Amino acid sequence: MKTLITFPQQTIKYLFILTILVTQLSCTKTQKSDNSTAQNGSSNLEIPALFERKGDLAKASEWQKTREKVDELNKKLAKDPNDTKVRLQIAMIYLSEARITGEHPYYYPAVLKILDGVLYLNPNNFEATTFKSSVKMSQHQFAEARDLAEAARKINPSNAYVYGVLVDANVELGFYKEAIAMSDKMQELKPSLESYSRASYLREIYGDFKGAISAMKLAVEAGMPGSEPFCWSKKTLGHLYESTGQLNESQKQYDDILFVRPSYAFAYGGQARILKINKQYDKALELLDKAVKIMPEFSFHEEMAEIYDLQGNHEKALNKYEEVAQMLDQDAKSGHAVDLELCKLYAKAGKMDLALKHGLIEYKKRPRNIDVNHAMAVVAFKSNDFKKAKEYITIAMSTGSKDPELLKDAGKIDRSLANGKFGYEPIVVANR
Repeated sequence: MKTLITFPQQTIKYLFILTILVTQLSCTKTQKSDNSTAQNGSSNLEIPALFERKGDLAKASEWQKTREKVDELNKKLAKDPNDTKVRLQIAMIYLSEARITGEHPYYYPAVLKILDGVLYLNPNNFEATTFKSSVKMSQHQFAEARDLAEAARKINPSNAYVYGVLVDANVELGFYKEAIAMSDKMQELKPSLESYSRASYLREIYGDFKGAISAMKLAVEAGMPGSEPFCWSKKTLGHLYESTGQLNESQKQYDDILFVRPSYAFAYGGQARILKINKQYDKALELLDKAVKIMPEFSFHEEMAEIYDLQGNHEKALNKYEEVAQMLDQDAKSGHAVDLELCKLYAKAGKMDLALKHGLIEYKKRPRNIDVNHAMAVVAFKSNDFKKAKEYITIAMSTGSKDPELLKDAGKIDRSLANGKFGYEPIVVANR
């Protein structure tokens, strides 16, 4: 497990995603069809409009530049509809916008349409195949994402980016040794923010928080300050500190992010979690409200529901959980698989039949994944099936993960097997 032990001393300057992915994926030659091909397949080649930002995100300095760049690229396509490189540039801008704005239900189908247009023009286009696998990962279509990434690797086995997708897909499918091998190859080809962050996640999965923090620090150092990837890395580093009880260090990461990017919603979410840990619930809710006004991210609303529950306002918590379920259902209509998220959500809301239904759907797809098994263990525990809960939690702990929530739930299950006094009683709300 090379990447879980050492890193090269060299760190590189990470370029913002819109630039670096062009250079990373430019190793293959782009083939163009003649104009008659484009005209005959014009319905396949339409470019969806850029989604207009709102609120604080619309005030960000890069937004006007993004709009101008998309306008420029569309004008180029008007002159040459078969220019696949221009189409790929637009797809990358849209992928970046999806991360920045959280408008996944719009952007992921839009990007897939653009990429399918490229593949219509050139069925063996490496870049389009690789990006499509990445989008499928974001939509939690993990098996399809891996198949596409493997197809891309056959086209170009020397590109680092495609190995990153293979790391992610194998992790989500529960093939952790395969993920380590892909991570090793990725670092060998190109040590970067992306490769360091993936190695960090693998270390975390295997219970090495110290190593995970060290790797994520390298990812931060490799990032361009203020860029979305840089902020994402610092946010993840902050969460690692949070998981190990180093709340001051965690707070520092979130503060640093907001100093360079005041509209980064996940930093407010991180600050809110620290306030929640310190039982400053009202202040935490204020920050979460600020976050949701920036980005329609369901996890912020879910965090609110948990705080309402901690405050004893169970009716308000259940209403918020229902709101989150509706958000996830809407996301599912765009092709995003959300069964694991719904399983966890309904388990928190005490709706165990629905939690089990969605959990089993996800479990059938990836029975080796430790997060899926953790979720199923919680469902079984809250259904007072402690023997089944133990089976799931054993798989969830098979990599040696030291995730605090996992360890806490494992302890509850073990105590419940020892005696029946620690069973779960669901929230009961009158007239519901």
